[in-house]
Amino acid sequence: MIFTIDASQIIYGTGVSVYTKNLIRTLLNIDKKNTYQIIGGALRRMPELRSSLNAIVDGRKNASASVFPFSPAISDIFFNRIGILSIDTLIGKSDVFHSSDWTQPKTDAFKVTTVHDIAPVLYPKLSHPKIVEVHTRRLERVKKYVDSIIVPSITTKNDLVKLGFDENIIQVIYEAPDPNLKRSRISEILAVKKKNRIGSRYLLAVGVSKRKNIDKIISAFEKIRADRTLKLVVVGHYEKISQVRNVIFLGYVNESDIYALYSGAEALVYPSLYEGFGLPILEAFSLGIPVVTSDIGSMKEIAGDAAMLVDPNDVDSIKIGIEKVLVDKCKLVRLGKQRVNQFSWNKTAQETLGVYNQALKK
Repeated sequence: MIFTIDASQIIYGTGVSVYTKNLIRTLLNIDKKNTYQIIGGALRRMPELRSSLNAIVDGRKNASASVFPFSPAISDIFFNRIGILSIDTLIGKSDVFHSSDWTQPKTDAFKVTTVHDIAPVLYPKLSHPKIVEVHTRRLERVKKYVDSIIVPSITTKNDLVKLGFDENIIQVIYEAPDPNLKRSRISEILAVKKKNRIGSRYLLAVGVSKRKNIDKIISAFEKIRADRTLKLVVVGHYEKISQVRNVIFLGYVNESDIYALYSGAEALVYPSLYEGFGLPILEAFSLGIPVVTSDIGSMKEIAGDAAMLVDPNDVDSIKIGIEKVLVDKCKLVRLGKQRVNQFSWNKTAQETLGVYNQALKK
């Protein structure tokens, strides 16, 4: 059979990028029988996308990579808004088409999509209006046309069912951290601390969108009195607060530096209001870093009993959770290592291949 996968999101450095890259790479490693067409759309970043897709395909005889001159905005217009352009006119016939996080094109193939996160639809005030608009439109097309929906958590499945989706076509397939992820060397940790003028012990927070709960993280951190040299390092641009004592805003951080920051942190503070999966939790577990996260939704589902669970709406709960981890983190580090071993890309790919094989029954 011919399986086509839209990998357009792979160049954006998000959790969806990690998912797309590792899913395709693992599928190509375990499945030599079927043919894979890996496609993507970009304009200004076409060379980067082409290079990324070619690196994944890596000369395999049963796989090819193609890039088309479609930006996310153009793809949204043609495939979501107008909805009359069939992707088949560009790529030919497929048995399965696995669409991306952004668009849902028309096709005669068995239609599979991964819905990573529906936060923009459930909590529109926490997202940019444009993102809310695109995701709402895309979900409407998913509900009408898709044959099978993959979600990364039971939480996301339940959320879709509440929105009227058919639970019988929704498959929960957990994701995993990058298999090549490993704890950074001491020299790498010291280098990234020096580069960013961190200097001492620090907590790490990743992401600054409203649903990442950064305001309450900062408020909880300011209440901690035990160690006045402790820093809070925040990855992401945050304009609301220009300067807060012992809080360091780093803006964008490249992949090698972010994992060095993880490796050197006292803990990951991740009390999000909503996540479809919560990949940073597993990344921290994999690197031997304890996690403070929310006692709700997918965060609790993914972390299990291996993290310090707190009420994301209660500053004092977050503060107390952080303080407990700072006093004794050895148990959580051990439990985190055990927990992350339950997630693997080989398992994710095998279960995804099972979804693709449903096309044989159609």
